[in-house]
Amino acid sequence: MKSGDGVILVLLLLVLGIWLFFYIRNRMNNIVQNGATPTIPEDDETVSEDDVTQLLSEEGYSIVSGKQRIPIQISINDDAELLQSRLFIDYFAEKDGFYYAVKIAKDRRPLDMRGSALRDRLLVYQLVYPQTSGVLYVDLGQSKVSLIVFELDTEEHAG
Repeated sequence: MKSGDGVILVLLLLVLGIWLFFYIRNRMNNIVQNGATPTIPEDDETVSEDDVTQLLSEEGYSIVSGKQRIPIQISINDDAELLQSRLFIDYFAEKDGFYYAVKIAKDRRPLDMRGSALRDRLLVYQLVYPQTSGVLYVDLGQSKVSLIVFELDTEEHAG
């Protein structure tokens, strides 16, 4: 290897890295811009009252719609066979002009109120509906409604 070969190799890797960064960023922007963001559904019919809707009402929220099923198709390594899954949102609620996705606590799957657990279990609902202001987590056992708001810290990432 000649003395200048190392410098050329580093420059090639640097150019490749920069190209890859912009390619991925552009591809992600196209996906986000072309992807249809679902709108928050509003039921024409009144959602039947239950313990959850009553608790939300006591906290000042009004129910906008009932249970929503969001189908998901998953591909692995561009394989032709798609896997099927779905997300369920229990309700959508509104308070003071702000909308929230509502998830009900489940006894068989308790939620640890730590950052990583909240992110893993609830962030997806705010990401699917970016027009929401957060997620309401309703724990009927404790008669408690927790408002969980996710904010991305872009300052830390940029540095």
